[in-house]
Amino acid sequence: MTVQAVVFDLDGVIIDTEEVWEEVRRGYVAEHGREFLADTQTRMMGMSTGEWSTHLSAEVGVPRTPEQVAADVLARMAERYRSALPLIPGSVDAVRRLAERFPVALASSSARILIDQVLETAGLAGTFRVTLSTEEVPRGKPAPDVYLAAVERLGLTPEVCAAVEDSSNGLRSAAAAGLAVIAVPHGVYPPAADALALAGLVIDGLDELTVEAVEKLR
Repeated sequence: MTVQAVVFDLDGVIIDTEEVWEEVRRGYVAEHGREFLADTQTRMMGMSTGEWSTHLSAEVGVPRTPEQVAADVLARMAERYRSALPLIPGSVDAVRRLAERFPVALASSSARILIDQVLETAGLAGTFRVTLSTEEVPRGKPAPDVYLAAVERLGLTPEVCAAVEDSSNGLRSAAAAGLAVIAVPHGVYPPAADALALAGLVIDGLDELTVEAVEKLR
């Protein structure tokens, strides 16, 4: 069965923000006298806003409610995006290239306010048929919820869709939803071996994300 649509992740695929997220969260945690552990960032990759803010509040011990943590961190992230949007080289071209052949959607762990700002700044606001944040579904990645919802809104089934992901939790989410998985491993935060093994295609860069490569997936 041939691929009929492509669903993109945002952070780590279109914009290179994992280091920005870590820098902002690490600084925020330190300001409140708590320790940002070696695996804290990795554990939060793919979590929804509600999930990572709860993690920082309840498990890391930031003395603020999850709602306050989310508001504080998102405000800092939005300011960073306004000053300099860290687009991954070739990402905008890759999205537009595939959008000429397939309906494209976005399934992101970022908050809606950040998704909308990124797409507007990058000139991609009208390109995606569907955009979804994990804060708009019951569970964040690695649960399949956001991919299942994106596919449903496209009017398709998972079996005829492909996902483009970089992180362990993202790869697991897309695979659990039943999409064909394309992995673009992040150089600084590479996915775990078991998650990478779920991909039907592994590429080194977005210049390799072509219509022909996607059509060969199924």
